[in-house]
Amino acid sequence: MRTRCGDVRIFYCADIKYAFLYIYGSIPHNNRINNGGVHVTVSKTFKICTILTLIVALTACTVVLIYSGMGDTNAATTVLKRGSRGDMVKKVQTKLNNWGYNCGTADGIYGTKTYNAVVKFQRNNKLTADGIVGPKTFAAMGISTTTTSSGGSSSSSDLYLLAKCVHAEARGEPYTGQVAVAAVILNRVRNSSFPNSISGVIYQPYAFTCVADGQINLEPDQQATNAARDAMNGWDPTNGCIYYYNPSTATSAWIWSRPIMLKIGRHNFCK
Repeated sequence: MRTRCGDVRIFYCADIKYAFLYIYGSIPHNNRINNGGVHVTVSKTFKICTILTLIVALTACTVVLIYSGMGDTNAATTVLKRGSRGDMVKKVQTKLNNWGYNCGTADGIYGTKTYNAVVKFQRNNKLTADGIVGPKTFAAMGISTTTTSSGGSSSSSDLYLLAKCVHAEARGEPYTGQVAVAAVILNRVRNSSFPNSISGVIYQPYAFTCVADGQINLEPDQQATNAARDAMNGWDPTNGCIYYYNPSTATSAWIWSRPIMLKIGRHNFCK
């Protein structure tokens, strides 16, 4: 088959095998090939087009393979286990020590003490207790495995964890009550009597029922996310409360001794 493109004639070969033969010099320029009874004219233009097409195809395949390999490498760096070292291990150790899981000095070396502490944390949070810190364990600890120059990943991780706690502790409550639960957590972060991070407050031993029963791992809905965001943006319906409880389910005698500042939905909020 032969067509015209401006003043340049472009020829298409009916069988790709002739293209390869021509590229490697088996067929001379402008030779005529009998391909199943059909005469096909091979030109220099055809040779150039074919070579360029093959180069583009091979380049695309190479890019895909390189990209896939990079994805596997990045995924591997987000998993910690015995023998792992680095700042991410140190961050995990620091959080575990803050929450009462004794893993020794936060030296960035994943040894036996760190392994035992991770297993205990995983069991307490209804995760697979294999001692490997993967995506689910990182999420439960409130640790983001991605980084950005603006610090946006850290804020996103805090928002997600706060939303999970709001969803687990206050789903079914009025929207203001959900914001109030998030505000209590943030008020604790700012209070010297509590850990100074959202994850530290939420995973402080025995602080929240949802952590003990595993509901902290439920996926938050949009309302819980919005409530967490509003609290992080400064809305505090409690005016500084650092405790709340449901009087119909609370079993701690101590919490009943706290002065009640207000009631929203089924929760009493105290200082």
